[in-house]
Amino acid sequence: MAEIERLTITLPQDMAAVVRGAVAGGDYASSSEVVREALRDWKLKRALQLQELEALRGEIERGLADVAEGRMQDFDAARIIERGRRLFAAR
Repeated sequence: MAEIERLTITLPQDMAAVVRGAVAGGDYASSSEVVREALRDWKLKRALQLQELEALRGEIERGLADVAEGRMQDFDAARIIERGRRLFAAR
């Protein structure tokens, strides 16, 4: 088992109530279990965010290379905004 370190955290009342409710409802044996699971979920979410950010950086670099090489079309902001909205809605 990994080494355990005790931390003291401060939560807003509504979050503390959620933690206490999860324990009282029998979903978790302790507040620590609730927090550990939340942190595991956050780590996964953060890793996905970082992957998406890295992919976006790659696309930006490719776009800048296209501009530098003269491979570009006329800028149409409305078309780009609409495409972005469609991609966002598809998520």
